[in-house]
Amino acid sequence: MKPILVLALGVGAGLLSGMFGVGGGILIVPILMYGLRLSPHEAVGTSLAALLLPVGFLGALQYYRNGYIHIGYAALLAAGLFVGAYWGARLSISLQGTILERLFGGVLIAAGLWMIFRR
Repeated sequence: MKPILVLALGVGAGLLSGMFGVGGGILIVPILMYGLRLSPHEAVGTSLAALLLPVGFLGALQYYRNGYIHIGYAALLAAGLFVGAYWGARLSISLQGTILERLFGGVLIAAGLWMIFRR
């Protein structure tokens, strides 16, 4: 069941990345930490590994050298990001600018509030 959830997380993060141009980390890291109970180091390292080619090679290398990357989760997240970014971009293009702007603001607020008040 966890692999399916991790893949779905990658798709969701890919959708957000494609729609808003944000790094998937605003969604991936908190869910890996609180939903899958990875340590903060593992969550960040795994997220970076999933985003390896576009953004995180050097950072991920450091986390990998210190044992903070869950390779299986990173691979599933990357597969989901690949699919989700395509569909997120298509969806984003179909929305009016003001709607997209409001959705983006809502995502940022929701992510911030969730991280602040989670515990």
